[in-house]
Amino acid sequence: MAAPTKLGNLAGDSTLFFLCDMQEKFKPAIQFFTEIVEVAKRLTETSRILEIPLIVTEQYPKGLGSTVPELDIKHAVGVFPKTKFSMLLPPVEEELQRRPNVKAVVLFGIEAHVCVQQTALDLLAKGLDVHVVADACSSRSMMDRQFAYKRLRQAGAIITTSEAVIFQLLGDSKHPKFKEVQALVKTVAPVSGLAPNL
Repeated sequence: MAAPTKLGNLAGDSTLFFLCDMQEKFKPAIQFFTEIVEVAKRLTETSRILEIPLIVTEQYPKGLGSTVPELDIKHAVGVFPKTKFSMLLPPVEEELQRRPNVKAVVLFGIEAHVCVQQTALDLLAKGLDVHVVADACSSRSMMDRQFAYKRLRQAGAIITTSEAVIFQLLGDSKHPKFKEVQALVKTVAPVSGLAPNL
């Protein structure tokens, strides 16, 4: 019998947001960096408005700088420096253990084929649903970016978009925070080189 299809439902009370390594020094090298920052901003703001816990990592911040100032991460439950590629550091594992109700992680940042991919695989191995936000992830190479999404889909991750995530978390136009969140998506998200390839 075929395995049941993963539906990938999201609910605010059982979801975490993971922001991976969106740092200053990566700006010149990453394809469509400005566009993915714009989309990541929608997601970090959504996590703040809907009170969904946000976990942030920074890859070797001493050399690569802090998270870009365009992203307001003051509400994050933690900003964790790392040298490991996966975000699943011991303090991040502790945050997961503290929240046994968590069923899904919304994952975005860079690079799609390195830190994002390794984080997604580690989370999938824990039995969590992983929603990789395609329009909020990138790499230095578009080939690496595209094949990361294919690999992650094969592994069981859900490849999605920021707007799909946001509206799924709202669920209803009668949600008390609907108007506030809706304002974040009034302008269509930038394509950032994805539309012809996915």
